[in-house]
Amino acid sequence: MYKTISVEINAHVATLTLNLPDRANAMTRDFWEELPQAMQMLDETPDCRVVIIKGAGKHFSAGIDLSMLAEIQQMMNSKEDMGRVREKLRRWILSLQNAFNAIENCRKPVIAMIHGACIGGAIDLITACDMRYATEDARFCVKEIDLAIVADVGTLQRLPRIVSEGIARELAYTGKTISGTEAAQIHLVNRAFASFEEMQETVWSTATAIASKSPLATRGTKEIMQYSRDHSIADGLNYVATWNAAMLFSQDAVEAAMASMQKREAKFLD
Repeated sequence: MYKTISVEINAHVATLTLNLPDRANAMTRDFWEELPQAMQMLDETPDCRVVIIKGAGKHFSAGIDLSMLAEIQQMMNSKEDMGRVREKLRRWILSLQNAFNAIENCRKPVIAMIHGACIGGAIDLITACDMRYATEDARFCVKEIDLAIVADVGTLQRLPRIVSEGIARELAYTGKTISGTEAAQIHLVNRAFASFEEMQETVWSTATAIASKSPLATRGTKEIMQYSRDHSIADGLNYVATWNAAMLFSQDAVEAAMASMQKREAKFLD
């Protein structure tokens, strides 16, 4: 179905692989169309309860394909009215943003599993995920400053909410490269691992643990955390009160209580 990614579901866990290893999983034009399609599909697939995003080959992703920047230059050299050209460019940027918004808007938790290079647009991608894990030798870089452009697909908005404001500014202003070990120290990633295999084992264990919980409660928890991040504490508390007034008494809650009393693993509907 896809040219730049692949998707498989096993034990309620979807693995979405960035699948252009011969190009370091660069984000081509097809990628920007396929990623939101895949995320919407996974959001609407009941059997999927958690999503893992990883890269094929030696790297997670080298970021946006530079040929797309050449397309922008051609667009700006157009003889069309410049007001209309710039409106077209703005709409194009918004469409790229929507590709990563689709990760954040997915009702299922999304885990990034990072090795090798995670550059430029790849930072935009991982900051839209719920959790991030990396190998110690992974390399992270907010590269846009070295291309004399402003990062415009989510890094500058999401990164300061993950790491401290000062660290986010340092990374964005300098374009410095940090390792997976450093990324863990600044809390860009949850943990860093000595090997890919160790990371993969932990990520899978985490994903299956999440998948074993009530899907309804998991989706609600993500919804509340996303809302609370962007609103005041009072707004968040009011929203979760309304949410639970509607969702609290479900078959999942009954099953969780019965499983606890019977000392067995709970089995939830998708």
